Amino acid sequence: MTVEAADRTKQVVDNALASIGDVATLPEVTIKIIEIVEDHDSTARDLHEVIKNDPALSVKVLKVVNSAFYGLPGQVASVDRAIILLGLSAVKNIAIAASIARLFKGNRISEEFTASDLWRHSVAVAVGARAVAKCSPHPVMTDEIFVAGLIHDIGTLVERQAYPDEFADVIERCSDGTSDFLAVERELIGADHQAFGVGLTTKWKFPRHLRAAVGFHHNPESLSVELRNLATLIQVADVVACQERIGFYQSAQNLEVTDGMLDTLSVTREQIEEVREALAEQVAEAEASLGG
Repeated sequence: MTVEAADRTKQVVDNALASIGDVATLPEVTIKIIEIVEDHDSTARDLHEVIKNDPALSVKVLKVVNSAFYGLPGQVASVDRAIILLGLSAVKNIAIAASIARLFKGNRISEEFTASDLWRHSVAVAVGARAVAKCSPHPVMTDEIFVAGLIHDIGTLVERQAYPDEFADVIERCSDGTSDFLAVERELIGADHQAFGVGLTTKWKFPRHLRAAVGFHHNPESLSVELRNLATLIQVADVVACQERIGFYQSAQNLEVTDGMLDTLSVTREQIEEVREALAEQVAEAEASLGG
């Protein structure tokens, strides 16, 4: 991309973020939670103090902790116990997931898209990426992977709110599965959902590796080795979820899981097929835990 093209893209993204309301604003409690966990001097007590003051969030955190998703041997009755069992980072990511679910609301803008369709797809990618990671020998943080999956297409919500007519045209143009979704976004809107996602997660002060997964899940080979694995996990899960047509599937419906992706993660095609077979059931479990 030329400097001029990059500048034009940045201007489109900046204008969009300036023009939208709720989508661009995380709940205050979520921002506090991120700040606490990113501060190396913070303690479990600091996190507990923030979460306990938001009863709805406390309930959601405990619901997820006690779900089949975590498979803990006994019921966890308090947030402080959850923090002790799972750690600060895991509870942070559960809180982010719970708060992000509220963003996926809104009216249908076309026959092929609603925000709830996108939520279901995002849950599928989160679940699928976590499952693929379990097959890979590379060390990864499964809770970070889950959040990365949930937010990988968050830029789509920016497009829907800031450029609803143009975004509806993108969906219409890509409905037959023969067009490159990102190329059509760039043609009709001036930036793709990866660019909008990076803009939004930067505004939210999300960690670098999550911003990289949002901004490069269609082209993780562009990333440094340090950041590439997480983005590739999201890429593989995205392709599988779109192939299975779980929720909104247009963004990667004409793509395939390549040998290069498998090599990056050191997983086999047979392992990916096992993930695919279990995906629908696991998505239903995760949706029941997270709401949306």
